[in-house]
This record gives sequence, C-alpha cells and structure tokens, in this order.
Amino acid sequence: MKRRFVIAVFASLAASGALAFESTATAQEIQLTGPLKGAPAVRDLRLYREGRLEISPTVGFTLLDEYRRTILFGGQLNYAIKDWLAIGAWGAYGAISTETNLTEQINEVAPRDTLTATQVIHNNNPSGNIGAGPDFADQTAKINYMIAPQITFIPFRGKLAIFNKIFVDSDFYIAGGVAFVGIEERKPCGGANQLTCNEPDSFELGPQTKIAPTFGVGFKFYPGNFWSIGVEYRAVPFSWNRAGFDTRGSGPNGDFPDGQINSQDDTFKFNMLVNVMIGFYLPPSPKLSD
Repeated sequence: MKRRFVIAVFASLAASGALAFESTATAQEIQLTGPLKGAPAVRDLRLYREGRLEISPTVGFTLLDEYRRTILFGGQLNYAIKDWLAIGAWGAYGAISTETNLTEQINEVAPRDTLTATQVIHNNNPSGNIGAGPDFADQTAKINYMIAPQITFIPFRGKLAIFNKIFVDSDFYIAGGVAFVGIEERKPCGGANQLTCNEPDSFELGPQTKIAPTFGVGFKFYPGNFWSIGVEYRAVPFSWNRAGFDTRGSGPNGDFPDGQINSQDDTFKFNMLVNVMIGFYLPPSPKLSD
C-alpha cells in the first residue's frame, strides 16, 4: 500500500514538472482565402452624401424665449467631400415674431411714471396708470436673420426600423461654425450726444450684428435617393438686451442701473432653436461603395 502511494506521488510530481517546463503556446495566423479574401464589410452601400450637393429649405422655431418668439424661414446648402464630412452654410430670416405671455403681462401691469420712465416705454406724459402708454413689445429685441458658414461631421449612419416593417436609411450629424446674427434692440441712450433714457423716443429699436459660435445636432432620413427629411437642434449663444432694460453699469461690479442703455446692459443667452427641413440632392442618384 505504501509502495503504491509513493509511486503515485512521484508520478504526480513528474507530471507537474513536465507542465512547468512546457513551452508557451503560440497563436497561428489564419490566412483567409476564397471569395471573401480582402472583401469590404459592406458592398454596394448607398453613399447619400458623398460627392453630392444638398439644398434644404428649413423652418426654425426659437425655444425658451422670454419676450419674443421667432419663426425663421431659410435653408442649408452643403457639399459632402466624403460621406462623413461636408462643408456649407445655413441661413434663415426671422419672418414671424410674436409676443410671449411675459411680455403681455408686463404690458398690462407695469406702471408708467417717472420711476419707470427709463425702463418701460411710455407716452409723452407718463401718468402712472398701469398699462397706460405704448405697447411694451415695441421695446423688446428681435432676431432679423442668421447666417452661419459651417462644417458638418456625420459619425453614424444606419437604418431606422418602424414597427419592424418599414426601414429607412438615416444618419446622425454634428454641425459647427460661426454665426452672423442680425438683431434689433433698443438704441443706446443716456450717453454724450444721446437722448436721455426717460424720453419716449429713446425706446426705438436699432439694428446690430452679433458674431457668435453656433453648433447643431440632427438626424436625416432618406425615403428616396434624391431627397431627405430632417430635424435639427441648434444653439447660437450670445449676449443682447432682450427687454431693453437698464440693468447694469454702476455700483459694485456694475450690477446696478446707471441711467444709460449700452452694451453693459446686454445679458448672455443660450439662444436655441429647432429646424425642420426637406433636402434635395444633386446628382439625383447616390454613389455606391465597392
């Protein structure tokens, strides 16, 4: 019995030693042959963007506006160098501008008197009556147009399935550039050779151009070879005096009214809008990948 046990122990030690000195395993490269050798991941892929000119009419709606909502009509013009990269521009005109509920409330409840004469538009003889005088909306700023040269990057594309019955080619894109924004806001007043800010004529709006960064993200869907539909979120952040108020310029850190309207009264706004678009492409037929 002891002899058998000793033999079993020596056999186990011998096996362990053999495993310890066994050479390291190496992987063998497999050479792919046959019809799949060198084949691309996808054949005959429709390149909806590459080498094509895109013309897209757009309708945009501003978001989270304090005093005025704007509807902008415009368009995008893009040329795709690659299916994932395009250069072009977006532009729109602020055709419709409507008052928000806040503007209506201020117009109805704000008193017109000597204490508010620099802040709220009034007639030539402020009476102190609530709601008396011209419409407060006349002094609120508005967007006239936006023009933005941009670069578009398309990182993802694929098919969208609707109820597992309808499949539509689609892609996701990111656009970025510089925006030139034409606005109208209350003219400067209270400075040298300017109207004092308590005069009714000082509430008139004047044109200005703002230069700001812009970026957008969106989806495009391709129901056909020559056209698409899309939706885009766009941001154009810049500072402007949307209410026409004198809010800054004096006191500690300039955080109190100073009786003047100028650039110090501009406040930063992360201006946002949503664009809806229909795109048309030239040439009308997309290229096919190998």
